[in-house]
Amino acid sequence: MTKTRIGAALGALALLPSLAFAHGDVAPQAVDTTGLPVTGEEWLIENPYREAEVGAEVWAKAVEIGASGYNQNCARCHGLEAISGGLAPDLRFLEAEEYGDEWYVERFRYGYTQNGITKMPEFGDLLGQDAAWAIRTYIETRPDDASMEEVSGELKALRDQLAAWSENADGADNDATLARLNDIAAGIETLSGAPRADSAASRAAAFLDGSQAGYVKAAEALTIGLSAAN
Repeated sequence: MTKTRIGAALGALALLPSLAFAHGDVAPQAVDTTGLPVTGEEWLIENPYREAEVGAEVWAKAVEIGASGYNQNCARCHGLEAISGGLAPDLRFLEAEEYGDEWYVERFRYGYTQNGITKMPEFGDLLGQDAAWAIRTYIETRPDDASMEEVSGELKALRDQLAAWSENADGADNDATLARLNDIAAGIETLSGAPRADSAASRAAAFLDGSQAGYVKAAEALTIGLSAAN
C-alpha cells in the first residue's frame, strides 16, 4: 500500500471506538449463504473465500452474497458500497491480510459497546461465520476511488452505448465491449490491497452475453457503480 493509503487506513481504524450511529436498535437480517463452502463451527482468523483459495467462481459468489449481507446489516452505519460518510469507519481501508481479518472477525462476532450503549451488535451468533466471511470478501474488494475516477469518462460512454444497444442491437460489438470492460476492470485497484476489485466494470462485463437483456443489465450496473463512486 502507498503511504497515502496507509495513512488513510490508520485514520479509519482510529475512528473505530467512536461510531456516531447507535447500531444496536437495528435487528440483524439473516444472510442466505447457499453456494458457499461451509466453514464449520470453529471461527477462523483468516478469510477462506479469497479467490486464491477457492477460485474465481466461489469468490464471485462470496462477493455477491457479501454485498447483500452488507447492504442489509452494515450500510446504515458504514455507507452504501462501504463508502463511509465520515461518521463510521471506512471499511474499504481495512487491509486484506490476516491482521485485518483478525480485527474484523473479532468486531463482527462481539460487536462494540461504549458507555453502556451498543454501537454495533454482536453479529457472530446471529449471522454465522459463512456470512461473516462473505461480507468481509465484499468489503475488501471495493474499488479505489482514484482508479474509478480515471476511467469514469470511458465507463460513462460505454454505459450510454450499452443503453442504446438495449433498444437496438443492430451493429452491436459485444465481444469488443466485453474485452474492453475486462481490461478496465483489471486495472482498477482496491483500497484494501486485495488483488482484484469488484467494480462497476467487472459487474457490467458479467452481464454481457450478446442479448439485449444483457445490455440493459450491464448499463444498469455501470449506472449504479458510477453513481456510488461519485
